[in-house]
Amino acid sequence: MDINPHPLQASNNEDENLLTLSLSTPSPSAPPPSSSSSSLEPPTSSPMGQQQTIQLCIPIPQAPPLPYYRNHQVQTPTGFNAIDNNTVSGEIVNHSRPSRSRRNPFQAPRQGRSETIPPPFPWATNRRATVHTLDYLVSHNLTSIDGDVQCKKCDKVCKVEYDLQEKFKEIGDFIKENKFALHDRAPSEWTAPTLPNCETCGSTLKPVLKKKRDINWLFLLLGKMLGCCKLSELKYFCKHTKNHRTGAKDRVLYLTYMGLCKQLDPNGPYDV
Repeated sequence: MDINPHPLQASNNEDENLLTLSLSTPSPSAPPPSSSSSSLEPPTSSPMGQQQTIQLCIPIPQAPPLPYYRNHQVQTPTGFNAIDNNTVSGEIVNHSRPSRSRRNPFQAPRQGRSETIPPPFPWATNRRATVHTLDYLVSHNLTSIDGDVQCKKCDKVCKVEYDLQEKFKEIGDFIKENKFALHDRAPSEWTAPTLPNCETCGSTLKPVLKKKRDINWLFLLLGKMLGCCKLSELKYFCKHTKNHRTGAKDRVLYLTYMGLCKQLDPNGPYDV
């Protein structure tokens, strides 16, 4: 059986072309075709047999036409030579969109608010979330730091005092020994601090937290109660002390501890 292709024939439908194949059955007595004859020659009839031709029409799929946009304009990229598009000119490419400056993560106070405030405590400075150095406090005989706490059960409010040098030495020694093991994360004793007990009912006492600008940061540091602050309050401290304030609470809490220790001892190992 020979398969002889014929030229493509266009159909009435303009979207597709048809490929016509001719199948012929030669006579049994017909001699085999010679190797010199081309396979594209049309079939010849034989006196002993009758030629049978079957035509098959196979559609050839065509790619859909590209969409046409009436207002489309071809734009030449800036920086290419108009004479030869294969070469790039040495001029600097000027982008049409203006460059956008990177947002500063250390934001200044909103309009109408100042960085300086009246010192809420004798050991605090006139800057938000900032305390005096240890040398300044000792030289001014400010070695006893107190703060207000409230019972969680009976709501009784009382004062608790901490020795400045003793408590700060305890925290400083802990940081020196475990700084590299903390991996910039607050340990469990900072995130879930051990609170003092109420003398009246025996329940635990929590620190009294007022407005953010009036938080007793040094008292919370010495009592290891910074973990009682909300995440927004810790971010407030990091914002006004130029510290990175994004991340989980244990990360921001760690930065708060290190920032307060850095304020007390600027030359200590409290860099982050």
